[in-house]
Amino acid sequence: MGLTRVPGLLFGGDYNPEQWSEEVWNQDVRLMAEAGVNAVTVAVFSWSRLETAPGVFDFGWLDRILDLLHAHGIAVDLATATATPPPWLVRRHPELQPVDAAGTRLEFGSRQGYCPSSPVFREATVRLARAMAEHYRDHPALVMWHIGNEYGDHTVECFCEESARDFRRWLQARYGTLEGLNSAWGTSCWGQHYTEWTQLAPPRKAPGPVNPAQVLDWRRFSSDALLACFEAEREVLKEVTPDIPVTTNFMSLLHHLDYWKWAAAEDFVSDDAYPDPADPQAPVKAALSYDLMRSLKQQPWLLLESAPSAVSWRAVNVPKEPGVMRLHSLQAVAHGSDGVMFFQWRQARYGPEKFHSAMLPHGGTDTRQWRETLALGADVRRLAEVAGSTTRAEVALLLDWESWWGLEAPESLPSDRLRLHGLLLSWYAPLHGRGIAVDLAPPDRDLSGYKVVIAPNLYLCTAEQAANLAAFPGRLVVGPFSGVVDAADQVHEGGAPGPLRELLGLRVEEFWPIPDGRTQDVLAQDDPARNSTRLTARTWSEWLELDDAHVLARYRGGPLDGRPAVTRRGTVTYLGCLLDDLTPVLDEVLDAAGVTGVTGAKLPPGVEACRRGDHLFLLNHGAAAATVPLPASGTDLLTGRRLHGSVVIAPRDAVVLKH
Repeated sequence: MGLTRVPGLLFGGDYNPEQWSEEVWNQDVRLMAEAGVNAVTVAVFSWSRLETAPGVFDFGWLDRILDLLHAHGIAVDLATATATPPPWLVRRHPELQPVDAAGTRLEFGSRQGYCPSSPVFREATVRLARAMAEHYRDHPALVMWHIGNEYGDHTVECFCEESARDFRRWLQARYGTLEGLNSAWGTSCWGQHYTEWTQLAPPRKAPGPVNPAQVLDWRRFSSDALLACFEAEREVLKEVTPDIPVTTNFMSLLHHLDYWKWAAAEDFVSDDAYPDPADPQAPVKAALSYDLMRSLKQQPWLLLESAPSAVSWRAVNVPKEPGVMRLHSLQAVAHGSDGVMFFQWRQARYGPEKFHSAMLPHGGTDTRQWRETLALGADVRRLAEVAGSTTRAEVALLLDWESWWGLEAPESLPSDRLRLHGLLLSWYAPLHGRGIAVDLAPPDRDLSGYKVVIAPNLYLCTAEQAANLAAFPGRLVVGPFSGVVDAADQVHEGGAPGPLRELLGLRVEEFWPIPDGRTQDVLAQDDPARNSTRLTARTWSEWLELDDAHVLARYRGGPLDGRPAVTRRGTVTYLGCLLDDLTPVLDEVLDAAGVTGVTGAKLPPGVEACRRGDHLFLLNHGAAAATVPLPASGTDLLTGRRLHGSVVIAPRDAVVLKH
């Protein structure tokens, strides 16, 4: 049993019956059964159809569709329908519409048109959630609750007066006194000293750069304000239906919301993932996001939305070539998803998403898309035993949202070229290419179960986080521009790396960002014979002064010629630059820690290898067939073949080996 009461892996997608006649409903459930669909998400954007006036509910149509789905053995992920307020609520209370940083109130006509801090909006969502929970509490189709939809997508923040009042309450709870806030924000800079709480406001559009400490707290607050909306509905659902699990769909590696905090508030993690078929790095980026989802609660998760083929919101919406839908779906399962769900079941005929692909396309059942839907449903059933199994990783990448927000604050840093997603990928990609399982972890989590921990960047680092890293017994790697500021975004006394100085055995005397279009050579010493490897740094370098660390690589040429670039103290490696090729660093660290890939052999280019429980997933993202050595004999669950020695995997094909 996986995340819900549905046995095996979930297979299905978003279903919007309100867009279709009841005659079409009957066609749909028949085709769902044919495809092997066992779960659908309904009512995501149905508020205006379910509550037609304040407290006036019409559940009749939804009753009929839930009854019909249940009669065909299809479970329901029931949304609370609060993703978008209805027109009647917006017109009665226009103050609940969001305001942007320039002071413009955004008009109704899209989705997520609400201020997260609006008491009117929150009260209305709780009223609807309670009515739905009480009405459907005993419905046999209900297996999970789906609160809201893609929080932080269109509405990330609101700058209205209600948000300002909520922000002030949040700041008072955080700092207690104005003296504490003024000290934390460093308001003596640029004459910003506050003498009354009412003087505080969101970081609206200003003549010049806004205080970065204020912006950092605003990021914290905005994430918390949306989380409060989720938690208000969750409290009602748990009161009325305590045994039904609750989730909300995340948006992969999203900058705006602190998913560590959000995941703690839900029963299981679900994600919406839309890898770009035109992006050659898409499989690696998707794998990174999937590993984050698995790591958030350290348990299986659910791919709640993905695209069968093209999406509708990129500048150029490229379809998925034959076999790619299947491959991308199997990749999510390989990285811990207990299901494969899509947006959406039947392709819409109108609205902004009418060209977004679906399991059942405009052309109906005589289409490539439908044939691939049928084939994937059969594959998902063959993998039923994978549900509930877990992955053990020996390597962790550290990710801290508050540090991320500080790192990418506007107009206040030595360089705006340091982007955390790219920094994470630079380490993750070579690990992924070796078939090494990776968890993501916050810097304050117990890390003792890992052999290698990599912090691509910890711009914001507290003394407590530094102490946790110092207690880690394995191999630690720390990337540049780390340990720079504290939780208030103030530079640590003595400069970088702040509380990491003793651990790293050095100090950063000066940051030396590299101008666009230029590079910095780095010479790595490989062995006692003084053979060396020449590497290249782009974007970033640092002037390091060593305490008791020793040098692994030096800059060659340029203003830092001869100075340390990569250092080590004990089992801790520090990179004062961004290297194009991290192989020499990774090779040494992984070898010393005894970390190898799941196959025990080098993987061909484009091949991904993941182990989940007793199952080895091998996926060929490349354009050519690949021969992959097998660590042991076993049976391919997808074909029933008995395999040993090695296996040839065709392009866009996969093997799921059970030992």
